[in-house]
Amino acid sequence: MTMRSMKKLLIVESPTKARTIGKYLGSDFEVVATVGHLRDLPKNKMGVDLAKDFEIDYVIDGEKKKVVDLMKKAAQKAEKIFIATDPDREGEAIAWHVYWILTNPEIPRTKSQDTNKSQVKNSKFKTKSGNQEISRISFHEITKEAVEEALKNQREVDMDLVNAQQGRRVLDRVVGYSLSPVLWKKVRRGLSAGRVQSVAVRLIAEREKEIEKFVREKYFKVSADLLGGENSFLAELVRVDGKNVFSPTKIHLFDGDYSYTKSIFRSRDEVEKLVGGLDKQYEVKSVDGREITRTPLPPYTTSKLQQAGARRFGWSGKQTMTLAQRLYEKGLITYHRTDSVYLADKAVESFRSYIKKTYGEEYLVAKPRVYKNTAKIAQEAHEAIRPTKVEITDPEGIDSKELKLYELIWKRAVGTQGAAAKMKNTTIIFTNPSGSNAVGIGEFKSIGVRMLFDGFLKISGEKHEDQILPEVKVGDKLTGKKVAIEEVETNPPPRYTDASLVASLEKQGIGRPSTYAPIISTIQLRQYVEKDEGKFRPTSLGKAANEFLVKNFEDILSLPFTAEMEADLDKVALGKLDWKVMMAKFWKPFEKKVKAVEETADRIKVETEKLGQKCPECEKARLNGDESRQGELVVRVGRYGKFVSCDQFPDCKYTSPYKEMAGFKCPLCGQEAVARRSKAGRKFFGCSDYPKCKWAGWKKP
Repeated sequence: MTMRSMKKLLIVESPTKARTIGKYLGSDFEVVATVGHLRDLPKNKMGVDLAKDFEIDYVIDGEKKKVVDLMKKAAQKAEKIFIATDPDREGEAIAWHVYWILTNPEIPRTKSQDTNKSQVKNSKFKTKSGNQEISRISFHEITKEAVEEALKNQREVDMDLVNAQQGRRVLDRVVGYSLSPVLWKKVRRGLSAGRVQSVAVRLIAEREKEIEKFVREKYFKVSADLLGGENSFLAELVRVDGKNVFSPTKIHLFDGDYSYTKSIFRSRDEVEKLVGGLDKQYEVKSVDGREITRTPLPPYTTSKLQQAGARRFGWSGKQTMTLAQRLYEKGLITYHRTDSVYLADKAVESFRSYIKKTYGEEYLVAKPRVYKNTAKIAQEAHEAIRPTKVEITDPEGIDSKELKLYELIWKRAVGTQGAAAKMKNTTIIFTNPSGSNAVGIGEFKSIGVRMLFDGFLKISGEKHEDQILPEVKVGDKLTGKKVAIEEVETNPPPRYTDASLVASLEKQGIGRPSTYAPIISTIQLRQYVEKDEGKFRPTSLGKAANEFLVKNFEDILSLPFTAEMEADLDKVALGKLDWKVMMAKFWKPFEKKVKAVEETADRIKVETEKLGQKCPECEKARLNGDESRQGELVVRVGRYGKFVSCDQFPDCKYTSPYKEMAGFKCPLCGQEAVARRSKAGRKFFGCSDYPKCKWAGWKKP
């Protein structure tokens, strides 16, 4: 084969990405996919030599033998090789490993230790291997223009990014392999700990304690139904004799402050006495009408996209990121792992042109709207998540869920260049003259809003309903139709949802865009937390593991420490810190702490839920004369979720499936409904008479 007939080879991670790029490059290129990582830490041992400056024993995944062989064969026939893995730390690390495999002709065929270990000092990447030249290219969107531009801008692998990935991987491996054996000894066999995952469990466990500690208080709200012209509207009591009815209260939580509202009315008698003295006539005390503007939110970052997916569609972070990955690989959106709100000038101009042409010039903001990054380490070179082509509003070849997410991304990004929405807010204060039995003079407030110009809301598709108040002036009198008293209760801090947990992780600087979804999936998979109607709560296993780790490794599980480690990894990515120096500083005191805890710490008992029923096996034994058998049934958490067993285990090995009663009847057959878990750990409801009755649903009917 002559040099002229040799093809160029481009290497990516995903087969879908390979197919999309292949359509752009034509017959001169062969595009192959690594299908993720090819070379990583071993699965059955730590793989890090703590005594030899944290040398890493990388292994090639035995399941990737065919992929490696295919890639090496393609490389031998290629004139030039381009490694185009994703533009983040993980992608940079994969590129480095691909380079190592291609430049080491004799590679292990099984999951054995290789000889390269963690030699990362050689930052030169453009090298000749025979007649081949290997280059690294990267792009943030999979379009013909972006790929062609990337091919013109070849570079070396960014070893600072590689080292940041190695530092995180080694740090997490060392923490996990050090803490997990201690948990086996002190809590329960089979448990595992993770540096960031354990902090996420702590957030959920601490919130549960805060909910249990919260004292609910009843209070009362009063509203009047007033007649203005032909229509009636509501006004809420806000002051009595000049004193505010509602007062904000703030409490300090593990994750920050929580505010809730209390009322001066603590008993129904107080309220009824006031209401009984109210007059039928309400007088207008003040009218305040002002025009306000509302501007669009920034385009989506990874965190905000996951939060939107959870709030709008009930998706987990993992599900949102999987859908976003598909859209990215199909060339429809820019790279979806980012913490930047920056938009490229070219994209902004295309959005502005589209808005002017489609909606009219009045819907276009006068000057390009620019957003400032608030994330501590947002990389300006990375863009926010946006559509690659604004003209594509209804992409072909995608399913309904992908379309929902695409539309969400499209509207948010394009809407950034829309004109501000204009509204008129009107606040009317009414006074009610004191009657003979009145406790005091009441002031009622009603707020109305009317859209003057919808602006960017027309692009984003957000719904708005006007709240129209009657045209009144100071001194006017309106008739009250009726007064309602509502008894309410102060609410404790809410349990975390997918959206609020991601928001908390981001706020505290824990994890990075690519880690939020795996963190939440892992703590569910390990049975440390469970989701009940979309809200997380710790399991008995999670509570016990968290109690032990907080008691003995409080500094490791503290929010400031975890955020500091993330900041150090960011310094590594910027070339300002050696990852081995970072590890050495962490490892020495941590090693001493682990040994001390292993020797002196007390065991933590996993609390079990008692069912209040006798164990049938023990009862059977007692009937046969064994009076020592007094077992009761309890709920335990195992590898596959909850199950029922005898509290005398291991002396009594009775077990049975756990049925969590749902609290309602099956809508099809009338039998009791039960709560179950899908393979992914998601809770759903079904009939207890399954398989005779096959009714099932995600929500209670």
